[in-house]
Amino acid sequence: MSSDQFSAVKFLGRLGLQQRVLPIYRVPFFELLAQSCESMSLFAGMPMPEEGVTTANGLRNTQYATANNTHLFRGPLYLCYQRGLVDWLENTNPDALIVEANPRYLATASAVKWMHARGRKVIGWGLGAPPPSVSPHFPGKWGERQRGVLRLHFLRQFDALIAYSQRGADEYASLGFPREKIFVAHNAVAPRPAFNVQRLTFNVKPCILFVGRLQARKRVDWLLRACAEMESKPRLIIVGDGPERASLESLAKRVYPSAEFIGTRHGAELTPYFVEADLFVLPGTGGLAVQEAMAHGLPVIVAKGDGTQDDLVRAGNGWQIPPEDFGALLEVTREALSDVGRLRRMGEESFRIVSEEINIGKMVETFVNALNTTTKK
Repeated sequence: MSSDQFSAVKFLGRLGLQQRVLPIYRVPFFELLAQSCESMSLFAGMPMPEEGVTTANGLRNTQYATANNTHLFRGPLYLCYQRGLVDWLENTNPDALIVEANPRYLATASAVKWMHARGRKVIGWGLGAPPPSVSPHFPGKWGERQRGVLRLHFLRQFDALIAYSQRGADEYASLGFPREKIFVAHNAVAPRPAFNVQRLTFNVKPCILFVGRLQARKRVDWLLRACAEMESKPRLIIVGDGPERASLESLAKRVYPSAEFIGTRHGAELTPYFVEADLFVLPGTGGLAVQEAMAHGLPVIVAKGDGTQDDLVRAGNGWQIPPEDFGALLEVTREALSDVGRLRRMGEESFRIVSEEINIGKMVETFVNALNTTTKK
């Protein structure tokens, strides 16, 4: 790991970090964060089988403790209890603790209580606090206010918050959490790029790339249909696997037989596909591969989501489209491929954003700043 990828400022203490699961895409960030602490221990468990999350077995320079995750209910009622959380704290004795700021994780309160009883700080890390969905238990405006009160009560147990995006930080502040205790660590999975891919014209025909889990909410079916309606008939590469793969391959045979299904790829295995592509498209919700695509100098089209896209995707490097709007997907994709010169300029801006503003090195700097500010180290 090159020295310019993380801040010279360190957290001179033992850091404990709780996660529900350890997805493989988070490994580079956690290993870089560990280099910026005196020591770090991570506590995480396994996902539900149907989630299909690819997890890592451990970290090179971090003590890794396996949680016993008990998954309760499914869907909007989902809760998770992590057995062994307090035992892990007693064994590792961290000077500061970072936990996922998710009220569905039932063991969080006991961990916060353990830390505070010893005069130590706890930082919550989360997406934000979007308006709560309608609940039959708390209906109407009164119910909305009550849910806001409950969420703020949950957040107030933390000494500071780290938000994935500026929108998330604004949501925390709007609930009443002190803005001066909120830090923004833009969500990233790739380091500062060490090279730039030089592209000039299309290679025979434009190439569209999708990377992500193949599930219904990713709307890869719409991407297939959009390519089928475009006059340029772009090359379409779909990288990933998931419960919808068989049905998507069946759909592709009918509407876009040239679509290429590559399967799951991670890390350096993805590089050849990013290099071949001219445009990255994420037609549905979720997906951190956007930042990886930008690190390879690609313009991007993404559906509006949780706020992380607001920071990454701007008028200079891509397009945000309304979710669940096939017409917008088709129109914007067609427009993007109509001007290769503009695409190249937008790709250069994507590369600049990831080089200078949003990468795992910048995330680490924010985490260390939050730790040192909160603990007064």
